[in-house]
Amino acid sequence: MKKNLLLIGSILVCQMAGVIGSFATVSSVNTWYVALAKPFFTPPGWVFGPVWILLYTLMGIALFLVIKTKKTDLRKTALIFFFGQLILNALWSLIFFGIQDVTLAFINILLLLLLVCFTILFFFRIHKTAGWLLIPYLLWGTFATVLNGAILILN
Repeated sequence: MKKNLLLIGSILVCQMAGVIGSFATVSSVNTWYVALAKPFFTPPGWVFGPVWILLYTLMGIALFLVIKTKKTDLRKTALIFFFGQLILNALWSLIFFGIQDVTLAFINILLLLLLVCFTILFFFRIHKTAGWLLIPYLLWGTFATVLNGAILILN
């Protein structure tokens, strides 16, 4: 029972990053964002919700797998990177959609991507499955970085 609650809590912590970001997104996704020039490879808006729900769930499972391992300095460092990237993840939406600063959002997402890479490296050392669960996030994050960069260039 305790492990189930830890798993649910880990997933909910990650989903909260999306909830926080959605407050800023909702207010400008149908106004300011629509007016931006976007590259041809921009996915339709309906894609983002399901993708992020899946990614946050995978992140939560990975977090759970690492949290339930023995407490070590390696685990502590991995969790610092994990929560650092999670904070930057939530901040990206607040910066991009909330204050509508595409340049600052691009800087944020570059730092986010770097922290995701470090998180994956540390997670792999602790629990291989946890590392693998973050690979889709890295791939989507890389795509989001390219998309953010293209929007920056076009606008």
